[in-house]
Amino acid sequence: MRLSVLDLVPVRTDQSTADALTATTHLAQTADRLGYTRYWLAEHHNMPAVAATSPPVLIAHLAAHTTQLRLGSGGVMLPNHAPLAVAEQFALLEAAHPGRIDLGIGRAPGSDPVTSLALRGAAGRDDRDIEAFPQYLDDVVALMSARGVRVPLPRDLMRENYVLKATPVAVTEPRMWLLGSSMYSAHLAAAKGLPYVFAHHFSGHGTAEALAVYRDEFQPSDLASEPVTFLTVNASVAETSEEARALLLPQLQMMGRLRTGQPFGALDLVEDAEATTMTPQAQAVVASGLARAVVGSPTEAAEQVRALAEEFDVDEVMVNPVGSARRGADPTTATARDTTLELLAKELF
Repeated sequence: MRLSVLDLVPVRTDQSTADALTATTHLAQTADRLGYTRYWLAEHHNMPAVAATSPPVLIAHLAAHTTQLRLGSGGVMLPNHAPLAVAEQFALLEAAHPGRIDLGIGRAPGSDPVTSLALRGAAGRDDRDIEAFPQYLDDVVALMSARGVRVPLPRDLMRENYVLKATPVAVTEPRMWLLGSSMYSAHLAAAKGLPYVFAHHFSGHGTAEALAVYRDEFQPSDLASEPVTFLTVNASVAETSEEARALLLPQLQMMGRLRTGQPFGALDLVEDAEATTMTPQAQAVVASGLARAVVGSPTEAAEQVRALAEEFDVDEVMVNPVGSARRGADPTTATARDTTLELLAKELF
């Protein structure tokens, strides 16, 4: 089984952004050393507990500190960016680290409406860009290729079509993936012949249905000759199941606050989470997240990963190590997250 890593670069209450980035660098090096397949960085904005605001910047940093991992975005939220900007960033990353770059693209904004407006600009992009999302996918693919995109111009401006390219001489291209948590993404990935990743860690609903639709409707393309897919899952693994659950609790409570419209800050330490009383609505979110996470001792967690792979017929699982820390931990480390990768690799590799 192939294992990969999703990282949102969580920021605990005892950490600065610099601390969280230092911990993530070590986590990527751990994944590299252990033989994980790929390491993806998410895009989120204006969230106190998430330092992953710019996947291409993080990818460049981590690619320089690792040797084997495929580095990628999980994902770039395309409505926030011009297709040419995304194509240029990832084509350059591929030129610098050939054969190691993945471009995962999503349709959600990854932020609140005010932040989305700030990203796009008041005179810039709007909801019509959501409708144009399929065309933007095609544009990114073409822009990263050696052929580029031909832009039609009025004859009085130029006799021939203008050619746009992300780099002057592309030799290899990043592997492109479509991310999703809905049937829309499954239909679109199949129609475009794109590799597809389902965000099981995010919702946990409709995973089987989306993957079935993707496989049934898949149209071969230059990007994939047959369906290629895996799923993501939150994970917390420790020597005992009790400790794994304790380390997972702060992240579950943060999601409970987020999904019930409550204010939330940086990721709590374990002791603070254990002393917190949640509303019934938020507690229901906590229980739901616990039920679909990989959590427990090494043996229990490995069995859960195998069961997920068998249930959804995938030969790769991407784990999002979300364990927090106890009071007094070194803020430049994320020991619980490193341990999750270490213990899973020991059982599954």
